[in-house]
Amino acid sequence: MIFGWRRRKNSHRPEGKHEMEIVIPNNFRCPISLDLMKDPVTLSTGITYDRESIERWFEAGNCTCPVTNQIVRNFDQIPNHSIRTMIQDWCVENQQYGVERIPTPRVPIAPIEVSEALMYVKASAKSLDQYGCLELVQKIERWGAESERNRRCIVENGAADVLAYAFDVFANVSIERNSSVLEEILTALNWMFPFQLEAQKSLGSRASLSCLVWFLKHQDLSGKQKSIAALKELFSCGDQQHVEALADIEGVNDLLLEFIKKRISPTIAKTSLSVVQYLISSSSPSSEKMKLAFIEKGLISSLLDILIESERSLCERALGVFDTLCSCEEGREMAYSNDLTIPVLVKKILRVSELATNLSVSVIWKLCKYARKDGETVLVEALQVGAFQKLLLILQVGRGDETKEKTTELLKLMNPYRAGLECIDSADFKNLKRSF
Repeated sequence: MIFGWRRRKNSHRPEGKHEMEIVIPNNFRCPISLDLMKDPVTLSTGITYDRESIERWFEAGNCTCPVTNQIVRNFDQIPNHSIRTMIQDWCVENQQYGVERIPTPRVPIAPIEVSEALMYVKASAKSLDQYGCLELVQKIERWGAESERNRRCIVENGAADVLAYAFDVFANVSIERNSSVLEEILTALNWMFPFQLEAQKSLGSRASLSCLVWFLKHQDLSGKQKSIAALKELFSCGDQQHVEALADIEGVNDLLLEFIKKRISPTIAKTSLSVVQYLISSSSPSSEKMKLAFIEKGLISSLLDILIESERSLCERALGVFDTLCSCEEGREMAYSNDLTIPVLVKKILRVSELATNLSVSVIWKLCKYARKDGETVLVEALQVGAFQKLLLILQVGRGDETKEKTTELLKLMNPYRAGLECIDSADFKNLKRSF
């Protein structure tokens, strides 16, 4: 087997000339990946590996040296500077054949360095030294930018807890005066998901949530994206108190609705829908209040606009919010009042994804089952846009038990009105994967 670079000549090379093969010397190749080593390190067993490869080996739960099969009792990885220098010299010698010089790797940070930096971050926050804290956070970010290994080391040593604490402290004093350090901390926190309990408590405080909402109002697109991502991550941890605390902040529903309506960024729109879903999903009084507020402000119409033409993940999130809003009478009444509701929902069945199909069926089922008036109108409209045939196909291709039950009930409700009303759009079934 030959390992090496192949240099292709340009199109004007003389006939008879072949590709040039540069063979990598065996002692320059990592015994695990068989690739040219970029950061050679030597274990206590005396064998040299590329740092990234051997770290992945140990992270997978192995405790032996891959070459010698000896138990490794000391996991220290000593940089092999002589091999690295030889590899770099070899690269320079073969640059004419397309070989690029391996850059000198940075020394990975040690846990003690991270702990020391975080200790000073906490001290700076306690003394309200925003400039000292800013420098330390920027230093941590530079470490993280150097390698994935550094990021893991930073996160594993509790950086998110300390930075979230600092965020809460500076937000409590003055958001506008401390906006620079708060923004820098938020930037760092965005690559430290998921949050542990201490970080959740700090970011879920009234001051921190108010700061995140302030960023949503006043920051640029990047700042808004970081803030909404932090909110989503915080709520995904499942603490309902944080959701209720955000719901109590004035104007947050208007902001989220604006992001959904205007769709200034696909990422912000999707994340905003996820945050809205957390805000309206519980049975708490504040959640019910938010649900009614979103309905009154026209969220259902905005969701239908998204569903008409959007990519898969945005469509699924919009349907999830739509389904939750239609769990209350006010949401269903607003859906009935929009002529697009039934045609758009039926169109999404079997067209987007299994999740989108399940959610579309759920919304149609709620609209048909709980209609106090004009229930017959809804059923007839669904039949006219081809719902019956699609529902039959759902039973044939197989879905979850809950969706099957709703589908069966819908078919029973529609059956008496079928005669002469069905309309089938064959385009909906072109790419259907049958289970039989």
